[in-house]
Amino acid sequence: MKNFLKISLLFVGLFVFSGCENKDPSVLKIFVRSASNDLLQGAEVVVIGDPSSNPPTQNYVDTLVTNASGFTQFNMDNYFSAAGSENTTGYFDIIAKKDNQSGTAYVRCRVHLTTVETVFLN
Repeated sequence: MKNFLKISLLFVGLFVFSGCENKDPSVLKIFVRSASNDLLQGAEVVVIGDPSSNPPTQNYVDTLVTNASGFTQFNMDNYFSAAGSENTTGYFDIIAKKDNQSGTAYVRCRVHLTTVETVFLN
């Protein structure tokens, strides 16, 4: 009977602890707006990790283009898995360009959260 109780407690413990792992994605969502505040489709957005931040962000560069709704989403799970479990925050420079307009922003992204930033082009 004691062995049955020990095994039951072991399975319950494994079930509870495996269910506590956060599986939410890490997403960096960037909106791009014109100087007249219109959302822009087809803008190129570059995300660059800031190694001089505190704590330092590991090297990271990615480029995407905004969709018809004027935003793009960067999946940051690969960055955070490569950065290690102790690095739960990253700081990134954002550069957005379309035609002869450009704009910049600076953003902090956290693991298992969606971070939203808007870049205005001048």
